[in-house]
Amino acid sequence: METKLMSVKEAIITAMSEEMRRDENVFLMGEDVGIFGGDFGTSVGMLEEFGEERIKDTPISESAISGTAIGAAMTGLRPIVDVTFMDFIVYMMDNIVNQAAKTRYMFGGKGQVPVTFRCAAGSGVGSAAQHSQSLEAWFTHIPGVKVIAPGTPADVKGLLKSAIRDNNPVIFLEYKAQYNMKGEVPTDPEFIIPLGKGEIKKEGKDITIVTYGRMLERVMKAAEIVEKEGISIEVVDPRTLIPLDKEIILDSVKKTGRVILVNDAHKTSGFIGEISAIISESDAFDYLDHPIVRLAGEDVPIPYNHTLETAMIPSVEKIVEAIRKVKNKQ
Repeated sequence: METKLMSVKEAIITAMSEEMRRDENVFLMGEDVGIFGGDFGTSVGMLEEFGEERIKDTPISESAISGTAIGAAMTGLRPIVDVTFMDFIVYMMDNIVNQAAKTRYMFGGKGQVPVTFRCAAGSGVGSAAQHSQSLEAWFTHIPGVKVIAPGTPADVKGLLKSAIRDNNPVIFLEYKAQYNMKGEVPTDPEFIIPLGKGEIKKEGKDITIVTYGRMLERVMKAAEIVEKEGISIEVVDPRTLIPLDKEIILDSVKKTGRVILVNDAHKTSGFIGEISAIISESDAFDYLDHPIVRLAGEDVPIPYNHTLETAMIPSVEKIVEAIRKVKNKQ
């Protein structure tokens, strides 16, 4: 398959543009998505190609944005909402949780809400406590909503295209610290990645590490470091949290007998806690040779100070340390 080197930002623009060319019902809306090209540059050039009818700048009113998008989706359109900072989704919660997520159920399966909420999530760029959160666990608790957390440019493109084509509300996480991260991305306009299909990013035999989103890059670096020490790491990336590819996780745990779970969201009630419960309640538990280990963000508001911000989430060094302890059964 032919590929092209792209940043995450370019992969997002490419995915949306391809889907808008493919389907005239797809449109983008949000604050500063038009002339400005998005707060993070994720819609640069799209206004020139698609015009104001399909690239819609909105007022600064998240409730109005989400309500309009959900209403448009209910009537047959396919809105993409640029939420900008994920923190702002708190103003959209009523519309997403009580309207979008419930429509299919309340209308006997006949009500579809094909809307994608793109959220710039996570810390690492000095945006402080109100602009740096990863709130994916909130939405994994809501039946009727799908949640996607890609960690590579190729996965960003393939999963965003699937999200736009899906007939359900989707929360799509984009990690601010990775917008400029580059990787090879398939150029085929029909390249999509099915929702609910995880991937083994690295095969190994000693320890399974399950991670997603921003932490994938750090886990891969940690795995390379310990590989030189003779420790073989298998890296499992579920890519979508809801629906979750449980089988790929459990099969890997059975293979290695040890598991570390990593995310950058706060540890208490974070999504990796759900993955831990799934492992514990399955027959994979009988294969474990070491207690399940969780690495996550500290349970504090995210600091503005760069040193403190860096200290509160799992680093490559912390992941390496955890690997060594688990390998030595400490």
